[in-house]
Amino acid sequence: MIDLFKQHLQEKRAVKVIAGIDNFDIENIKKVVMAAENASAIDICAKEEIVKEIRSMTDMPLFVSSIVPSELVRAVELGADAIELGNFDVLYKKGISFTAQDVLRLAKETISLLGTRKTFFSVTIPGEISITEQIELARELETMGIDLIQTEGHYSKDTQSDGVRGLMERAELTISNTIELARNVEIPIMTATGINPTTAPFAFTAGASAIGAGSCINKMDSVISMTATVNSLVEIANKNAQKIGAMV
Repeated sequence: MIDLFKQHLQEKRAVKVIAGIDNFDIENIKKVVMAAENASAIDICAKEEIVKEIRSMTDMPLFVSSIVPSELVRAVELGADAIELGNFDVLYKKGISFTAQDVLRLAKETISLLGTRKTFFSVTIPGEISITEQIELARELETMGIDLIQTEGHYSKDTQSDGVRGLMERAELTISNTIELARNVEIPIMTATGINPTTAPFAFTAGASAIGAGSCINKMDSVISMTATVNSLVEIANKNAQKIGAMV
């Protein structure tokens, strides 16, 4: 199932819909999955019963996100097509932070636990570390054989603006991180945090092969509105692929 996502990634038009690493509302997650039908993949939390239920209801490429290596490995056993070490940004609000060394340690532990199992492995680069550290971390992850890195914008309770302005500030940060990383590594990049139909084109222009969109979808109250947003993102991604194809 992951082959569809890999193809979209290669064509620089992958759209991952993120239900949320801390979203345990199964009814909301089901709505997000239904709305994500035209996307490249869906990303859910690592809670075992949720992974089982979502796997049983969809054939879409399924990512499972966690910061706990054993949960990621268990998700593979339950049928996940890909694992995501992250997304960290939702945890910053709880006062949890991650260093580059933390990410490397967790990634290595996950790889060790996976053993000989071949699983698509994505790792989030913490948005709160310096760009120099982000680049160094990305290079090390690339050397380790990680399949995809995901960028994010930095969250700070002290400096974060409210509402749309705060969202745009974080989108600007994750897009600028994408630009820097795309210049320094060959590994595909997924831009996430603050990504919506307004900011998505900038992410692709910055060098992303994929976008990850969460709150602009999962915070909506109807499947119809969720679906419309997902389809807008997919249309933007397809236009990016067409533009790149025309340049080749």
